[in-house]
Amino acid sequence: MKLMAGNSNLPLARAIAGYLEVPLTDASVRRFADEEIFVEIHENVRGEDLFILQSTSYPANDNLMELLIAIDACKRASAKRITAVIPYFGYARQDRKPGPRTPISAKLVANLITEAGADRVLSVDLHAGQIQGFFDIPTDNLYAAPTMAADIQARYDGDLMVVSPDVGGVVRARALAKRLDNAPLAIVDKRRERPGESEVMNIIGDVSGRNCILIDDIVDSGGTLCNAAQALLDAGAKSVAAYITHGVLSGGAVARVDKSALKELVITDSILPTDAAKDSTRIRILPIAPLIGEAVRRIADESSVSSLFD
Repeated sequence: MKLMAGNSNLPLARAIAGYLEVPLTDASVRRFADEEIFVEIHENVRGEDLFILQSTSYPANDNLMELLIAIDACKRASAKRITAVIPYFGYARQDRKPGPRTPISAKLVANLITEAGADRVLSVDLHAGQIQGFFDIPTDNLYAAPTMAADIQARYDGDLMVVSPDVGGVVRARALAKRLDNAPLAIVDKRRERPGESEVMNIIGDVSGRNCILIDDIVDSGGTLCNAAQALLDAGAKSVAAYITHGVLSGGAVARVDKSALKELVITDSILPTDAAKDSTRIRILPIAPLIGEAVRRIADESSVSSLFD
């Protein structure tokens, strides 16, 4: 087994390599003067089971091209099997046609990764389950819920209520609630007037006197999250914290979280945190290198990945 990393999240790649006690493959990813990406592998990978670690986060297009070119380089270097380990799968929110004459970009990206030469894909909390079906190669979707549940149980004594920030996230929220000794569930009913803006309309469930845990897969602008937190407190919640897998946190999201009613926002390191996120007193980073590392080990050993979540 060999591990190779792109430039999108080197600290996470090093942490995974440390967990597996396998050094990162000696390779360079650099750019020419016109910003063309060039990948060169400096050691023999012929016949190896190769894992390429690269999130397709901001800058999404650059990181995606790095991944595709790295896959091609490994394929031409005669690697036996190439697994694209993509902790955060960019373009995942474009998983359907929201209107006429619009693309399904998640499917296009899946095709690009497959055609580049990947034999397998490993990701964490895909935005929509059907994205696994966009790939014509085996795809493993890991869940951050067990890691989050352990962290929540270590920090909260009781009166927990898991809250989905929208109707679409109920399945994810129910899965976390089940791990928290079948904690009760609430839903935030919201109406989105335009992309990037949301208005909280109603809370479904009695949250009074509860420590509410908002759970979602992506936090981008943070508007929905902050509005939901305020609505929960207005409905009588004792406290509101948010556990989100992928901290995109674009624009003024960190400042918005810092000024919000959230007790804290907990994100994983699937995306390299910005300096603003690291400096925030309201944002905490939850490591997921052991989760990804164990999945990589099991894939290499041809053992069960799904049993990680039993």
